[in-house]
Formats: sequence, structure tokens, C-alpha cells
Amino acid sequence: MRSLPFLTLLALLPLGGSAAEPPGPVVHDVMTRALPDYPGKEALILTVEYPPGGADPVHRHDAHGFVYVLEGHIVMGVAGGREVALGPGEAFHEGPHDLHTIGRNASASEPAKFVVFLLKDIGKPAVLPPH
Repeated sequence: MRSLPFLTLLALLPLGGSAAEPPGPVVHDVMTRALPDYPGKEALILTVEYPPGGADPVHRHDAHGFVYVLEGHIVMGVAGGREVALGPGEAFHEGPHDLHTIGRNASASEPAKFVVFLLKDIGKPAVLPPH
């Protein structure tokens, strides 16, 4: 399972320095596959669970990222874009040059779960610091 490096990186990224930081996501690798038709690229599929009140730190992916909500409600956004509230069956895309500024559970009492599909460079981390 490769989720440990992803979680370690998320834990190292600042959330704004507040003393009461929201709980972070629980991330699980589902599959990684090289894409021979797209030299140097791979597909990575993850599941992400936000606990109640959970959120991501600001980050980037340097990848095309597709989010599909399975359970609960989440809020997503990228720099320069509008905040989007999503529920089960709804999707969100961010591009390789986007800065992921908002990623959080819309609920303080219910968990949320979604699938992330990343089309990224082989060997590049799934989550990168904001700069």
C-alpha cells in the first residue's frame, strides 16, 4: 500500500497554523498503472475519506485530477475558481497547473468519501506542496 507517503506528505503541509487544525483525510491507494499509449504517464486511483469537519491543506497535484463523490458532501476549489459543493454522484476536475486551495468535508457531523483519479507523470508524488 502506497498511501503512507501520501499521508506523510499531507501531514507535513501547513494548514494555516491554527491551533485547532481540522482532521486530515484518510487516503487509500486503489490502483496505479503505467499508460503505454501515453509515454511517461500513469493513472493513479485513490479513495479519500474526510472525517466530520475534515479538510486538506492547500496543495497541488501537477496532474489532471478527477474527483467523484461516493458518500456525504464535500467542498472543492482551485485558485482563481469558485468554490463548488458536491454530493454523491457529482464530480470535480482540477488541471495540472491548478493550486488546490479548498478541499473539505461540508459537514461537521457526517463523514464524506470520494474517489480520485489522477493522470500524472510516472514516479511523481500524487500530492505536492503549494509552491
